[in-house]
Amino acid sequence: MKFLHVIGSMNPRVGGPAQGISNLGIQMLEYGNAVEAVCLDEPDSEYLSQVSFPIHTLGRGRGPWNYNSALSPWLNENLPRFDAVILNGLWQYQSYALSKAARSPDRPAYYVFPHGMLDPWFQRARDRRIKAIRNWLYWKVIEHRVVGNAAALFFTCKEEMRLAQKSFHPYRPKREINVGYGVASPPKYQVVMGKAFTEKCPGIKGKPYFLFLSRIHPKKGIDLLIQSYAAICRSNSANSQSAIPNLVIAGPGLETSYGQKMLKLASDLTPPDSVFWPGMLTGDAKWGALYNCEAFVLPSHQENFGIAPVESLACGRPVLISDQVNIWREINEDGAALVQKDTGEGTTQLLLDWIGLSTEAKLQMAAQAESCFQRHFSIDYVTRKLLAAIVSVSA
Repeated sequence: MKFLHVIGSMNPRVGGPAQGISNLGIQMLEYGNAVEAVCLDEPDSEYLSQVSFPIHTLGRGRGPWNYNSALSPWLNENLPRFDAVILNGLWQYQSYALSKAARSPDRPAYYVFPHGMLDPWFQRARDRRIKAIRNWLYWKVIEHRVVGNAAALFFTCKEEMRLAQKSFHPYRPKREINVGYGVASPPKYQVVMGKAFTEKCPGIKGKPYFLFLSRIHPKKGIDLLIQSYAAICRSNSANSQSAIPNLVIAGPGLETSYGQKMLKLASDLTPPDSVFWPGMLTGDAKWGALYNCEAFVLPSHQENFGIAPVESLACGRPVLISDQVNIWREINEDGAALVQKDTGEGTTQLLLDWIGLSTEAKLQMAAQAESCFQRHFSIDYVTRKLLAAIVSVSA
C-alpha cells in the first residue's frame, strides 16, 4: 500500500508526532509499503535529512492557523497516488485542507491521529480560556466535519480514546480504534553514549540523577518538579543528602520566558550544583542520559502518549509519572512506574517513593521496564496493529 502522512511540521522540537511518523514510516517500509509525508516546513530544514522516506515541503504556513496556499493544490494533484492518508493532529489549516480535498470520489480515505488534541484538559486549563472558546467555535464550524468525515480516528491508548469523547459536541466519528503508539528499539548501550552525555552535562559525571527529558513547557509540570525536588533537599526525609539523586532537566525551550523562569526558580530554591540544564539532547547524548539515569520523571499536567518515557522503558529505566500521562495505566500495571497526581504533593511523593525503595526493588522495576516496552510500545507491534486497522476499515 501507498501511505501519505499529513502534518504541520516534521520538526522534532515541536513534539512527538513528527518522531512518531518517522518511526512508523521506517517500519511500514520494512513491511513492503511505500510511505511519503507532506508538511509545512522550509525545504532546507536540517531535520528533514534524518527521515528515510520522501518528505514534500511546501514552505512555512502563516499565522496561528498555519495557512499555506500551496497545500490544497498539492493535495488535489497528489492524493490519487495513495491508498490511504493519515492526518496527524487537528486545529490547523492542514486538517481543513485535507478534509476538503478528500471529498472527491477518486480520493483515498483519510484517518486521523488526534495526538491528544481532543483532550479536555485543553478546554479546562485556566490559562487557555480564550483558546478554549476559539476551539469550541472552530469545532462547531469546521473541525467536527474533519473528524466526522474521517474513515476512523486512531488513538495511541485507551485513555486518550476515552477522554476524546468528553471535549466537544457533536462528536460523531465513524470509528474509534485504539491502535497504540510505539518507538523503535534503542541502540544497545555503548560507552560512547555516556561520554556524549557528560560532554553536554559535565557536572553530572559519576553522579546518580533523575532525568526529565521533554520540552520546557508549562504543561510538563517542571515547576512542580523543581519545587518538590527543592523541598526534599531541604527536608530530612532522605537518610542523607547524598541519598538524593541530582536532577537533570533536558529539552528544548530553555530560551523561552518560561524556560528562563524555571532556571531562576531552580537557582533560588535548590542547592548549588544539584540541578543541570544540558538543553536538547539528541543521538548518543540522549541515549547516554536515558541509559544512565536512576529513573525518568515527568509530572505532566497533560501528556497524550509520551515518547520520552517510553524510550526510557526501552532502555530499562523505570518512570515516575503523573496520572495525566495517558499511558500510565499500562506502565503501572506492568510494575515499571510510580504514579501520583500532577500536584506539588503528588510530585514530592513520587520522588520520595523512589528514594525510599530498596536497591532490590529498584532493580526489579528496571527489569520490568524493558518487558513493558516490548509488550505495549514496540514499533513492530504498533505498526502491525495500525496496518490491520486500516485493512479492516477499508474492507
